[in-house]
Amino acid sequence: MTALRFVNARIVGAEGVTDGELAVREGMIVDAPSPDAATIDCGGKLLAPGIVDLGVFAIDRAAFRAGGIVRVGLMPDQSPVLDDPGIVQRASLVGKPHLWIHPIAAATKGLKGVDLAEMAIMKGAGARAVATGRRWIADSGVMAKVFAYARELDLTVITHAEDAGLTAGKVATAGETATRLGLPAAPALAEPLAIARDLALAEETGARLHIRQVTTAAGFDLVRSAKRRGVAVTCGITPAHLLLSDIAMSDFRTFAHLSPPLRDESDRRAALAALKDGTIDVLCSGHDPRGPEEKRLPFADATAGASGAETLLALALSLQLPLERLFALLAANPAKVLGLDTGALAPGQSADLMLLDPNAPWQVKGDALLARAGNTPFDGLPVQGKVLRLWKGGKEIPA
Repeated sequence: MTALRFVNARIVGAEGVTDGELAVREGMIVDAPSPDAATIDCGGKLLAPGIVDLGVFAIDRAAFRAGGIVRVGLMPDQSPVLDDPGIVQRASLVGKPHLWIHPIAAATKGLKGVDLAEMAIMKGAGARAVATGRRWIADSGVMAKVFAYARELDLTVITHAEDAGLTAGKVATAGETATRLGLPAAPALAEPLAIARDLALAEETGARLHIRQVTTAAGFDLVRSAKRRGVAVTCGITPAHLLLSDIAMSDFRTFAHLSPPLRDESDRRAALAALKDGTIDVLCSGHDPRGPEEKRLPFADATAGASGAETLLALALSLQLPLERLFALLAANPAKVLGLDTGALAPGQSADLMLLDPNAPWQVKGDALLARAGNTPFDGLPVQGKVLRLWKGGKEIPA
């Protein structure tokens, strides 16, 4: 494998951005360049870790490349469900070498929440975590077994945090917007109810818990409190829940039909505060593209989901966080959840690198996105930040 030497770079490190150079040999970041290293002049642009997108529902290689994503944690909600070692193994191999897919196995067979899946065998086949998928497991006895089994296997449990007893058949968050539109809605309380149960079980068993999306003030309070007690919990969020409130649904626009649904403005502000104070650990795309046959329907009949891979980086940059914090959210922290040696520009880490221009302007246009469907609630939004070049394990990913 060719050795590389990146020069004239602004390097995003754990402590901040520094001017300098970075050396790569045999796919890994090293302390010093090889004498025969090929030189890449970064032109003063940012050199940052490639994104590890935790919790995608579809594989869109071109979209991931455009968004600076080099690794994805693939949710088990596939066809067929990732509940079999053969299926898990195939999923882990199909994207290489340019995209590494890290399967997240189903915690229960068929994601039905009844019988435990063969977690140990699936871990051997390449599963990096286990998850409840788009659903919440209502049976606390089953969920207790999931946590206990995952603890023995040293696997993180990734959960969806909505009490299904309250959200079944609902498409929005209860409040003024849903009432005005006449949409079936569930109280925001559905989220903290689910989080409280899962935190209690994680604390009791000593298992690691990652809540894929937390979107309410009460949910963040529970996570903060659990972290102070030493519970091994992390949580994530998408840009949509940081930048949009349920007002975005006001014209019945189904591109704003998401799971979990958009919350009211007070919860959105609480999410921004949780991002600032470190309660939120992971920023993810929630990439779940849906075509016109699923979106050109009345709001209550449309399928939840949005295409998020190509907009993740630009929307994340709009949050104006320190770059070291931003790339911890996008790369280092999701890598830790999945147990991966990547996500930071440090010797000994995989050379998963992104060269980007954070000031390059562009406009989000759904019909121009490279994903299998361009349904985005940010259609028409002017943004900044473009990926110039991308490397996975020291190998450049072609545009």
